Amino acid sequence: MNVLAHALLAGHDPALRLGGVMGDFVRGTPDPSLPPRVRDGIRLHRAIDVFTDAHPEVAAARERLPAPFRRYAGILLDVWFDHLLARDFPAWSDVPLVTFSNGLRSEMHSAAPLLPDGLKRFLAYMERHDLPAGYARIERVEGAFAGISQRLSRANPVADGVPVLVAQASALEDAFARFFPDLRAFAAGWVAERDALT
Repeated sequence: MNVLAHALLAGHDPALRLGGVMGDFVRGTPDPSLPPRVRDGIRLHRAIDVFTDAHPEVAAARERLPAPFRRYAGILLDVWFDHLLARDFPAWSDVPLVTFSNGLRSEMHSAAPLLPDGLKRFLAYMERHDLPAGYARIERVEGAFAGISQRLSRANPVADGVPVLVAQASALEDAFARFFPDLRAFAAGWVAERDALT
């Protein structure tokens, strides 16, 4: 999953949400100097990624993509699922998308001393492109894929991913509709279990 999903799935706790967004920018054991709840958010991010990768709907969606895109299906589906989530945000949240998006960026700015350098750069990118709300627009998805493609170390087809995903739009929407409630329940259970230990 991508930034919007990780932020939403972290629930109402800003520290947990911050850790959820940090997850892609932290390797190994989270820095013990980080607040405990932020470290929990990083762990939640990783648990969400493991659950997502193992879910049968996501596995089937990966298989729907033709070669050579299938090799990059994880990247493509992460962003595409954020697009579907942003596009249909009122179905998943009582908070308007723009309010949620602006609030997330504000929380990240407030926590700037805690952010890894890569996340600081990504926050500037988020500001320029009105993310994560911008993921509701297909042209922003295209822009995200172009940027990801350039950052990968070898030649790849990621920049051309949107037409491939659009061709599978109905099946991917159905897969997301079946998968995301399971993921949401998993994340809520993970948080509840962690809370019970503290």
